Amino acid sequence: MKRYILHTPFNIYHFEAKKWMHSVHKHTYFEIIFILRGNGIHNINGNTFQYAEGDVFLLGPEDYHDFEIHDLTEFCFIRFNESFHQQIGEKDSTWQQIMKTLLYTSSQSRGSIVKDKQEKQKLHNLLTVLEGEYENHQSQYFEIIRDSLMRSMMMILARNLFGQTPVKPVLQDSVETILMYIKQHIYNPSELSVEHLAEVFNYAPAYISIFFKKHTGESLKQYITKHKIKLIEARLLYSQLTLTEIADEFGYTDESHFCKQFRKYTGKTPTAFRKNTTIAQ
Repeated sequence: MKRYILHTPFNIYHFEAKKWMHSVHKHTYFEIIFILRGNGIHNINGNTFQYAEGDVFLLGPEDYHDFEIHDLTEFCFIRFNESFHQQIGEKDSTWQQIMKTLLYTSSQSRGSIVKDKQEKQKLHNLLTVLEGEYENHQSQYFEIIRDSLMRSMMMILARNLFGQTPVKPVLQDSVETILMYIKQHIYNPSELSVEHLAEVFNYAPAYISIFFKKHTGESLKQYITKHKIKLIEARLLYSQLTLTEIADEFGYTDESHFCKQFRKYTGKTPTAFRKNTTIAQ
């Protein structure tokens, strides 16, 4: 499956299409997708959603998707990588917690995040201003204005997403809650063992593995490793961290173990991946 890479921390892609020209694909970044007009089908992670004017989707690096366009559709994609969302609120712990929950909650099974017409209009108004500023992105004021607009936009998305989520989700019945827990604790391997997850979610160790595979199509261990590798790929591409620092961040016992696992899942050493990855959007 093709994977697109964003070579800048942030960009906006606005276009019209009568036919979707991309095959099913993944990214190394986050996307907020605005449907400005048109209708059709949005296929996300094997789920099928009708889309129409005003809809807003939020996708993360692990998500794969494509569109089936029924009527001429105008899209606007806001694309940003992990370093960008950390940058715009690096000194605000409340903001970082909200963003962490928003970006790593499995929102994709809900389709369009925003249902209320007025909420959609607020987001589209912010998008209009953001696009206008983006046209003059060399301005010394652009980043300040962009970050303010993005914070407002993400807060509205968070408010709408969390408003759709039960205040006290039933842990035993929700694979999404397990997925969110894994994403929030990906840097702490001891908290992601089958035994620990079983204890947290009140399952027998054997059953939580069966439950997870039934609802996701892959084993707990496979999912955790794949998610970790995706984050590591972003570190290799968008940070100056050494291999030892990355290995330590993700809880590997040493750099050698980290390199062996990365090569097993990607076919490349971390050094080769960092030097030779040139896929472009």
